Amino acid sequence: MKLSFLTTALLAASCLLLAFADPAANSYTPNFCNIAKQAGLTDVFPNGGSVSKQYIIETTGSGIGFIDYDNDGLLDLFVLSGEGGTNRMYHNEGHGRFRDVTDALGLRSSGWAEGVCTGDYDNDGYTDLFVTYWGQNHLYRNIHGQRFEDVTASTHLTQNRTRYNTGCAFLDIDGDGHLDLFVSNYLKFDPATTPKPGANPYCFYRGIAVNCGPRGLPFDRNILYRNNGDGTFTDISEQSGIAEPDGHYSLGVLTGDFNEDGLPDIYVACDQTPSLLYINKGHGKFEEEGVIRGVAFDQNGKAMSGMGVTAADYAGDGHFSIFRTNFSDEFETLYRNRGKGDFDDVTLDAGLGENTRYVGWGTGFFDFNNDGWKDLLLVNGHVFPEVEALHIDIHYKDRAILYENMRDGKFRDISRLAGPAFLELHSSRGAAFGDIDNDGAVEVAINNQNETPSLLKQAANPPGHWTILSLIGTRSNRSAIGARVKVIAGGRAQLGEVRSGGSYLSQSDLRLHFGLGTAASIDRIEIAWPSGTRQVLEKQAADRVLNITEKQ
Repeated sequence: MKLSFLTTALLAASCLLLAFADPAANSYTPNFCNIAKQAGLTDVFPNGGSVSKQYIIETTGSGIGFIDYDNDGLLDLFVLSGEGGTNRMYHNEGHGRFRDVTDALGLRSSGWAEGVCTGDYDNDGYTDLFVTYWGQNHLYRNIHGQRFEDVTASTHLTQNRTRYNTGCAFLDIDGDGHLDLFVSNYLKFDPATTPKPGANPYCFYRGIAVNCGPRGLPFDRNILYRNNGDGTFTDISEQSGIAEPDGHYSLGVLTGDFNEDGLPDIYVACDQTPSLLYINKGHGKFEEEGVIRGVAFDQNGKAMSGMGVTAADYAGDGHFSIFRTNFSDEFETLYRNRGKGDFDDVTLDAGLGENTRYVGWGTGFFDFNNDGWKDLLLVNGHVFPEVEALHIDIHYKDRAILYENMRDGKFRDISRLAGPAFLELHSSRGAAFGDIDNDGAVEVAINNQNETPSLLKQAANPPGHWTILSLIGTRSNRSAIGARVKVIAGGRAQLGEVRSGGSYLSQSDLRLHFGLGTAASIDRIEIAWPSGTRQVLEKQAADRVLNITEKQ
């Protein structure tokens, strides 16, 4: 559906008008607007062809990330670019405005950037940036919030060959207070040897010649780097068991203590191959258990085309369940955690079986109405621009999807009611979630292929109370990545976990947002820090950002 100039103007006006709607109404329907242009996000980020794509590297796209690089309490935005552009950092100026500070921070770049994840790897109080590439990854050390220094070589993260690095995440695998680093690899790609569109059976889609892959292209292995605590990393992929699985096209990365043993595990969404769940066995060892845990295939035993991935206690049962986006003609996948890391595919029972014509990418659980139940958003866009020539109901550019949590284990698609942002058509990839103005309503930043980014914001604040928890580790890693939090308010308990990476090759706010519904205060906050420390806070005020430092 193409929107006329007049229609677009009317929709924009409706956002402004509804900004004054009564947020205390008994029923609440969100009104999301794309405020990217007003916010100053006007740069276009190239990512291969818009009419046709000759190589698979043009299709996978790039992530996007929120990071408060200067510790001013406002989330800045980092947008990744394909060949022909540069990654850009935008400083949050407040009042919904961003300013490009890429050159001032030393972050101008070139090449095919894929994913981003953040974490304070050296525990100096400033959040650092890791960017994956087809080619060589880059670790940018944050120098006191004033600039970034490329320390890839000095930290021993230079790779000895060209790799198709995709998702990434910092995590503390052993609770020693130093952030380790996981990197997924998609496949082995060389444009000089990769077949051209139509060259073999893996280079067609519905009878149209398209770029080749992933089927028919060589697999690669995933990587784990141990933080040595002295500013350097060591590749422990082999001895840790991370490199053992073969035959997987790895993309999105999600960390979390899924089996609830106090150690962070790693889930990897894989394309057209079984997805992976690395269970942390302690002492730097992992075992891949995706099949026996129920998260490798769909309920019919089929390997899906996994891209983006997220997790939350969406059912309020005290366990982190996993959601994964897939290709068109496939169901999205929701794996409900029964406890201790054993999962069931509940996609259809949860009401997520209707939207099968989309190719899903970035995704996240977030509470858009602050009712205390995690809702779900995913962005879409086909890999083949050539699909438009088929004149069918599958398109290169598509709308995003918003599912409301119905509080009974089911979701409802409210996209067409959720504001003009959900009528816009893009070929989207990365998506990141964070509250850019600290008003309790979470915004969504989206990286669109060969377009400006989108920034989705509600025109009126949602009715529920809320809290944002900003955790600072002392014995644990400074970023508190891996901290598990229980918030009890209004008779309900909610869970959250601080994560690096996630979604599709993207980084969301490291702070934890909780909607509190009608509860005007918080009864109890319980924190299980990665170091093993347990901390409890009682009787806290709602509707504010609460900074919590790990007790010594």
